[in-house]
Parts: sequence; C-alpha cells; structure tokens
Amino acid sequence: MALDRFFRRRRPQQQAGAELPDLWTQCPQCKEGVYNRDLDLNAHVCPRCGHHLRLDAGQRLAVLLDPGSFQQRSGRVHPIDPLGFEDTEPYPARLARAQKKTGRPDAILTGTGSILGLPVTVAAMDFAFSGGSMGSVVGEEIARAAEHAAGAGTPFVLVAASGGARMQESALSLMQMAKTTVALEGLAERGLPYVSILSDPTTGGVTASFATVADVIVAEPGALIGFAGPRVIQQTIRQNLPEGFQRAEFLLEHGMVDAVVDRREHRTYLRSLLGVLTRQPAGEASA
Repeated sequence: MALDRFFRRRRPQQQAGAELPDLWTQCPQCKEGVYNRDLDLNAHVCPRCGHHLRLDAGQRLAVLLDPGSFQQRSGRVHPIDPLGFEDTEPYPARLARAQKKTGRPDAILTGTGSILGLPVTVAAMDFAFSGGSMGSVVGEEIARAAEHAAGAGTPFVLVAASGGARMQESALSLMQMAKTTVALEGLAERGLPYVSILSDPTTGGVTASFATVADVIVAEPGALIGFAGPRVIQQTIRQNLPEGFQRAEFLLEHGMVDAVVDRREHRTYLRSLLGVLTRQPAGEASA
C-alpha cells in the first residue's frame, strides 16, 4: 500500500442508528459524518451537500459579525408565568429546562456589532430554546433592539428561527406580533434599513409579523418558511402540495422573499446591501 494512501484521512463509516463521536456531526441531509472543526470553518454548512445546519443564537452572530465586535444588550428581561399554564408539565419547568440548555433567559439574543466595519444592531432567535417560540420576552427584546437601532442610527438585522407564538403565554404571545411591528416603524421613520434573514424553520406568528415586514427579506437555502406547516395545509385543503412548497427557493420564485443567500456569503452580501441602503460604500463605514 502506498504511503499517501495509508495516511490519507478517511471518511467516517457511520452505521444507521449509531451515535457519532463528539468530534463529528452527521449531516441531516446527506447523512455523512463531518468533522466539527470543518463545520466551524464552513459556517456550519455541510461541505459535501451544502445543507445549512441549524445554529444557536451565539453561533449565528459569530458567523454574521466581525470577530470581537458583538456587545450584548439582551438578557435582563426574564419570562414569567402570568397564566399559571400547565399541560404535561408546568410552564416554569419548561422554561427552566430551556434556560439550562441554552444558557440564556429566553429564545432571543440582541446587541450591537459590525459587519465588515459597518455598525449594526442585531437580533438572533434561538431555535434551541423551546423551538424559538415567541413569548413576551422575545417581543420585548426585539422591540428594544429596534428602538435602540432607531436611536443610534444603525441598520437593524434580525435572524428569525421559530416555530411560532408560544402557546404557554396564549394571547400575551400573540400581542407581540403587533408590538414588534409597531417598534419597527421607528426605523422606517428614521430612514434606517431593516433586513431580516429567515432560517430553517421560520413559521407561525413570527412569519406573520416582524420576520416579513423588513425592507429586504433574505432566506437561507432550503429553509422552511410559512405560517402553518405543509402537513396541516395539505390535510386542510385535501390536495397535494407542489414540490418544494414553503421552501426558500419556492418562495423566492413566488415573490415572498427577495433573495436566497448562502450563509457563507451573508457577511459580504449584507455589507454590500446595507452600504447601498445607508449610502456608506465599503471603506467608509469605519471612517
């Protein structure tokens, strides 16, 4: 056997149902094992099939912003249980488990940073926290972030990832749809751009409110985007849905989103887009 063949790195041979070691992650689409280090270097996009793996809020902002530029603003508002909601378990128990899992009080992370030198205000939803569901804290943090962006004169970039409104907060959750939309009006009044990035999945009341009222709506490749899920729609209308229904590319073709952009290109795409919208070409933002 030639020495180059002996030392050549081999792909992991993964058996169905077996767990991968901590050094590897199995791509949900192509089922190939990928080195976690390779995923980190590739913005958590599978280098073999291009599938965009889900990111938590911290990972998202690390991919999006200039290194070391992020300054957190969220985290001081904590959810409560005003309705005393209980289904299979009390709502506070669900919150405690999600908080322990993610290390943050709710499904949102906001702050300030820069994208290739351009100052921005950012918000990223965390699907790992109760499916990124929108409760009172999520609505409050997004409203505060929008108000900060308007006051500071910076563009606002939001990354959505959510299963919709949080059922444990009932009507209080639904009220966040109006609250966030009104807060975002302040950006329009100041002539400041608001860009939303729809990741997989973005559904329910989030899609019906702040995620789709942006000046420019960007989607990640293959992202599931919609109000009700495709299975619910199919069962309701009793018809087969078109291939790719509610996926980013289908929605781009039908005019619901403005662009489908590979995550690895988000930073350069947003810098160019925001530079045009704020009349700050590359090289002028840090001046």
